Amino acid sequence: MLPNRRKWLDLWRKNATVAASGFLAISATTGVAGYEMAKDDVTLTINGKKQEICTYAKDVEELLEEQGIQPRKEDYVYPSLNTPITDDLHIIWEASKEVTLTINGKKKKMWTTADTVGELLRSQHVAVGPHDKVTPSLSAKVQKGMNIGIERAFPVRLNVGGKQQQVWTTSTTVADFLKQQGIPLGQWDRIEPSLQETVKAGMTVYIVRIKKVTDVVEEPVDFAVVTKRDDSLPKGERRVIAPGEKGKIEKTYEVTLENGKEVARKLLATRTIKESKPRIVAIGTKTVHPVASSGRPSSRGADQAAKEFYVNATAYTAYCEGCSGITSTGINLRQNPSVKVIAVDPSIIPLGSKVYVEGYGYAIAADTGSSIRGYKIDVFFPERSDAFGWGRKRVKIRVLP
Repeated sequence: MLPNRRKWLDLWRKNATVAASGFLAISATTGVAGYEMAKDDVTLTINGKKQEICTYAKDVEELLEEQGIQPRKEDYVYPSLNTPITDDLHIIWEASKEVTLTINGKKKKMWTTADTVGELLRSQHVAVGPHDKVTPSLSAKVQKGMNIGIERAFPVRLNVGGKQQQVWTTSTTVADFLKQQGIPLGQWDRIEPSLQETVKAGMTVYIVRIKKVTDVVEEPVDFAVVTKRDDSLPKGERRVIAPGEKGKIEKTYEVTLENGKEVARKLLATRTIKESKPRIVAIGTKTVHPVASSGRPSSRGADQAAKEFYVNATAYTAYCEGCSGITSTGINLRQNPSVKVIAVDPSIIPLGSKVYVEGYGYAIAADTGSSIRGYKIDVFFPERSDAFGWGRKRVKIRVLP
């Protein structure tokens, strides 16, 4: 009996050990399964890259710490850091980037999660005018360490060739400003102020268009008057032997134009096209003895005709200012330039009288004038040069019967 009992006891002990081992194994398996069931499946997007993870974290902040992320206050985190972790939660984290924003030379560092430069400026409530210069462009992607610059545009008056308009610019110098506006400059153009001058708001920039052109003109050349003595003519009488002929020259000028208006003219060359021919005038030297008066009674006009007296004599032409070219007695001086005529005061020398004027010769009193009063006459010459040459003088006149 004893051997059988011992055998039974060994068998019982063996079964008990196996049972205990099985119980421990089941317990361990159940615990592991429970621990695994405590994990949450979430989606985490880091700077645009999505990943699926399982986590025991209690909230978003702990989850990010598990991933080695220490968010800055400027970072974008969604949902908030204290949001509890639940299954299928989608978490987004975008790291902020440090950039430098410079506006008209004033710098400011900042952190941002903006995707583009335009988005960054909107988030900072920075308005951009239509003429402002932004670098890089508003559509450029924001990069870490990026330098973003804004140059504020200001109004400037631009006067090109006399035509003025208002434009907007961000340029620093006149040269940059003209380049920005696409204004071409000619070789002689004048810029005011100078190209190196700093552009300021409200300034007027002038572009004076300068051109230099060649102008060729023809000009008449007056003829000379040559006198010669003639003893066949009564003393003082003049007779034109050769009328004279004007010459012609060609002058070449360099003309300077500013905004289309001539401001300077420089003579470059002169060429003779036609030589002038002198006027030749014969001056009488023959002495004429006056006819003695018969002593018969006569009218006032007859008394005057028998006398010689002195008068103040000037000269005129058919083309003088206010002259019609026709005498008060109807003689057309422009059509008859060789006629010898004097203007008189009819109360002194009757119209129609034949006279002899010292230094002028025989003539007819056929004209009057508003300034011819008393002992004064005006002698006619067809050419201005002769009239100027006569000038004003006191001469002796004799009224012929």
